[in-house]
This record gives sequence, C-alpha cells and structure tokens, in this order.
Amino acid sequence: MCLGIPGRIVAIADADALLATVDVSGVRRDVDVTCVAEPGAPLETLLGRWTLVHVGFAMSLIDEDEAKATLAILAEIGEADAEIAAFATEVR
Repeated sequence: MCLGIPGRIVAIADADALLATVDVSGVRRDVDVTCVAEPGAPLETLLGRWTLVHVGFAMSLIDEDEAKATLAILAEIGEADAEIAAFATEVR
C-alpha cells in the first residue's frame, strides 16, 4: 500500500549525504533526512527523534506517542508487516 511508517533515528550514517539510520520495529535502514534536517544544525540533533519514513525519505518528524499509535493502527489493519517488509527491502 506504500504508507509512511514511523521509525526512530538511531545513527547518522553519512552527514555529508544527509543520511541517517532509522529503526522501524527492529529493521534498520539508511534514509535521506533532507526534509527533516534543520538548516545549519548538526544532524546529531535528530538522534532519538521519531520520523515518518516513505520510500527512503524521512518526510516529517513526529512525537513518540503518534509513532506508537500509528504503528498500532498499522498492526490492527494488517498493514504493519507489509510496510516493515517493504522498508526492509527498499532500494534507494
């Protein structure tokens, strides 16, 4: 279905390329954080933040409660496994 899925930014993979490692339910991938990076601020300010990830891009920052609620809804409607699998196999 190609929904955005919440993930937590856990590492900076390549600051020059604006790539960070995001953990989505135990699956880790590098994603582009251009859309959520604060101009002039170090990317490390994103560590620990939740983001909505879609096709390899962090699209927006969300709070932890919203992230958990979204993951619960995705699980409830049977989309969580498909979205996590898609996240695991995405090619940027």
